[in-house]
Amino acid sequence: MRWGEKRYHSLDYYLRGLYGEKLYKISLNGGCTCPNRDGTLGDRGCIFCSAGGSGDFAASPALSISGQLAAGKALVRRKYKGSGYIAYFQAYTSTYGDPVRLEKQFRETLADPEVQILSIATRPDCLGPEILKLLAALRKEKPVWVELGLQTIHEQTAAFIRRGYALPVFVEGVKKLHALGISVIVHVILGLPGETREQMLETVEFLNTLPVDGVKLQLLHVLRGTDLGALYEEQPFPLPSREEYFRLVGDCLARLRPDIVIHRLTGDGPKALLLAPLWSADKRQVLNGLQRYLKEQDIWQGKSFSLPGCSEEKGGRYV
Repeated sequence: MRWGEKRYHSLDYYLRGLYGEKLYKISLNGGCTCPNRDGTLGDRGCIFCSAGGSGDFAASPALSISGQLAAGKALVRRKYKGSGYIAYFQAYTSTYGDPVRLEKQFRETLADPEVQILSIATRPDCLGPEILKLLAALRKEKPVWVELGLQTIHEQTAAFIRRGYALPVFVEGVKKLHALGISVIVHVILGLPGETREQMLETVEFLNTLPVDGVKLQLLHVLRGTDLGALYEEQPFPLPSREEYFRLVGDCLARLRPDIVIHRLTGDGPKALLLAPLWSADKRQVLNGLQRYLKEQDIWQGKSFSLPGCSEEKGGRYV
C-alpha cells in the first residue's frame, strides 16, 4: 500500500514521514468563546455543541498554557514513548479574541521545545486581518494548522445546525490560509439530520476543489445537554448503523483526493453524555471494523477520484 498498511493517507503515516514518529496531540483551552455563544450570532452555540464547545477533552482554562501542556504530557507519558507533540487549541473558537492575548498564548505554546506543531480550531468568519498576520508570523517558527468546522456545504442543513456563516466565507478562508502557507484541516459531520447520502458525498467531493490539506470525518454524536440531544429525546431521528457508516466512509474515501491527509474517520464523544449512536462508544472496535471493511471491499482513498486539473501525476494536488 502507498500509505503503509492503511488504505488511506492517514495522519499517522504523514507524521512518521515528516518526524520519524507519531506525535501525540494535547488539547488546550485558550479561554475563548464563540460568536455563536456570546450574542454576536447567537447564544446557544451550534445545535450539536456541548457546553465544552467541542473541547470536552481539553484542559481547564484556569491553568496557564504551559501548565496545560505539562498536565497533558503527564497524562499520556505511560503510553506515549515519543518526544514530540501537537498542541491543539480545541475549545470553542480559538482565534476569537484579543489578538495580543492570543499571540501570547500561541507563542508560549511554541516555546515548548517538544511542541512540533501548533493546531488551532476556529471558524472561517473569525480570521480577520490581524489574526491572519499573526498566524503567518507563527508559521515562520513552526508548522501551523488551522482546523475549520465546515460540517456541510448545504445551506439548509447549515441553517438547521446554526453554523452561522455562508459557504463562500469558508471558501475565502481556506484560500487565504493556503496563500499564507498554513495547512487547512476541514471538519465534516456525517449523519446530520435531513441529509441524504448523496448530499454528504457532495460535501466531501467539494473539498477536492479547494487547497485543503486534511479532513476530519466525524460521525454525528447526539449528546445529552445539547439542543440536538433535546430534539432527539423528544422525537428520535434516524442515525447511521455501524454497517451504514462503514459504507458511507468507504464512499467518502474513494472520492477524496489521494493527497488529503485523513485526520479522523469517526470520533468519540464523552460517554457520559452520549445519547446516540451507542455503537460508536467503542472507538477501537469501530476503527478495526472499518479497516476490515475497506480491505474486504477493496476500497482505497482516491479510487473513484476524478477532477479536471488534478491527477496523481501532479501529486493529486488542487491546481
